[in-house]
Amino acid sequence: MHSSTMSLYRNSWFLVSLVFHIYALVSGDGLNLSVSDSADKLKEIPSLSPAAAAAVVSSPVFKPGVDSIFSLNLLSSFPEDLEISDYCSDLLHIFGQRYVAYVNCLVPAARPVKVCQKCFSSYGSLIDTYKNISSDQMGPGNISCKDSLLRSDRLMLVYLLYSNLEDIWSRSDCDKCITEDFQSLTNDTLYFMASLNQTLACFEKYQQGNHTELCKNCKSTYRDLNVLYGSMEKNHTMCIDIEDAMNMTRGLWSKKFNCSVPREETVPVIAVSSFMLFLPIIFYLSSFLHSEQKKRKLIHPKRAKSYTSLMNIQDKLS
Repeated sequence: MHSSTMSLYRNSWFLVSLVFHIYALVSGDGLNLSVSDSADKLKEIPSLSPAAAAAVVSSPVFKPGVDSIFSLNLLSSFPEDLEISDYCSDLLHIFGQRYVAYVNCLVPAARPVKVCQKCFSSYGSLIDTYKNISSDQMGPGNISCKDSLLRSDRLMLVYLLYSNLEDIWSRSDCDKCITEDFQSLTNDTLYFMASLNQTLACFEKYQQGNHTELCKNCKSTYRDLNVLYGSMEKNHTMCIDIEDAMNMTRGLWSKKFNCSVPREETVPVIAVSSFMLFLPIIFYLSSFLHSEQKKRKLIHPKRAKSYTSLMNIQDKLS
């Protein structure tokens, strides 16, 4: 009984192993067949390179087939009425070049901040290109690129890219330091830069020695720079470049060189403050003196005098 059971077990194991071997052989042949067939079909398509065909066949996700391959080939082109014109394509290419040029200018000008004085030319060129794209005027062949480049999709990528750079420009207040035609810096900005260079040159001249000499010899130029900065701040003719440059200069003066400038308006402020503090005391003192003088100048009424004289006469008669 035991020997028959063992033989039955061995036969069953042999049958199971045989089935697995047959399944593996069939599956391997099928796989090789599908791969080879797919590769042959990819070779028949001229638009796919051998490297691309191999990548598609070897992809573990993409299952190659005749329909899907031809679908990929059809997606490479659209009808002519859906494609943008050559004029709009050239404008988009120029916009991309000038966009990259402006960004490449902004990055090195980020610290210390010089985005207005160094990048105004590239930003002006970018604005000119975007105006041509967004304009309603027709280009060559009565073609307008506004709809095809700005409104053809939900993302509106060209508009989004431009608006981000425009936001940087406006938040930097660069219009206050650059002329309207983006040709040069304003006269106020040039004058401030000249005064700033004069102050920094003084710092450089005396920074190696005793800082006491620096504080003494550079006090007038630094004070004039502060006055100029205050007037520009009041007149709203100041951009981020000037603001950052002044903050750095003040940091050098006060923190690095430990200098200070006594303000000339301190004495009048102290005098006015002292007068305001003593004003209540002066008021109460004058009120008190005035009331005392009134008491001394009191005059008895005439009726009271006549009554007193009458009483004296009666006393005499009595």
